Amino acid sequence: MKIDSKLLLKKNILIISIVLLIAICFETFQQIFYIKRFNLYNDVAFLELFKNQIYRWIIWFFIGFILLFSIKKDVDKKINTKIILKYLGIILALVLINILFISLLSFFINSDTNSISRFFQEYFLFYLFQKSPIYILGYIAISIILFLNYSKELLEIEVQKLINVKATNRNLYEKLKKSNTDRAKVLKVKVGNNLKIIPIDKITWLEADDYCVMVHSIDLPSYSMRISLKSLENILDNHFLRVHRKSIVNMKKVKELNLNRNPNLILENNKQVLVSKSNLKKVKDYLSN
Repeated sequence: MKIDSKLLLKKNILIISIVLLIAICFETFQQIFYIKRFNLYNDVAFLELFKNQIYRWIIWFFIGFILLFSIKKDVDKKINTKIILKYLGIILALVLINILFISLLSFFINSDTNSISRFFQEYFLFYLFQKSPIYILGYIAISIILFLNYSKELLEIEVQKLINVKATNRNLYEKLKKSNTDRAKVLKVKVGNNLKIIPIDKITWLEADDYCVMVHSIDLPSYSMRISLKSLENILDNHFLRVHRKSIVNMKKVKELNLNRNPNLILENNKQVLVSKSNLKKVKDYLSN
């Protein structure tokens, strides 16, 4: 899974824009408070002050893109003192660049002299003390938000990878389960000193006989095994159904279900095997499917 770079960039620009709008509004209200508190002007319009703040924050906005791309490179790194100090240094450098830009703009727009000393005393130092705190806080807020946003994107990718791995493993398990079943393929019957191998697909039905089980097939003699029907039921395929307390039938060898007074299954060799009333529904369900 890949990150949609364009979508992520738009999302992060939106985040910076929201922070920018909040910062401009905050500083505008702050300026209105000081003007009214110290009676600097009689008529103060919010929109007029808001417009005066915009160009400075637009500069702040575009310079802040450096953080966006820098954090993207470092988001997968472990947060430690070195990373924190690195970004504090970047933020302070960006703030100084901001102060320098807006100071130069204000100086050339408003000043009637090119005195360097006046530039530093009346503009650079003024904006340094006035703007630095909120610029620093703004960049810190953006750094935290962007870091969390990028981390969330990476986490979602890792989660999706795990989901894909789980799905792949599940499919592989199902394939292996089908190809490597623990069900018996043959029955081994001891006949005297010999061991008779009877393929499962040759068996028609199994009949309880005291402590033994008689194994019946179409083209082979019937053999007796010293085992219980319950034990055989656990190792045989699903098409071997317990139809009676005394019998298990290979349903693939059934050609008919006789629903008379005493229900029974008629096998391919025309042998009839009784079906108990308690197992009749199970037999019907199997045949229906």
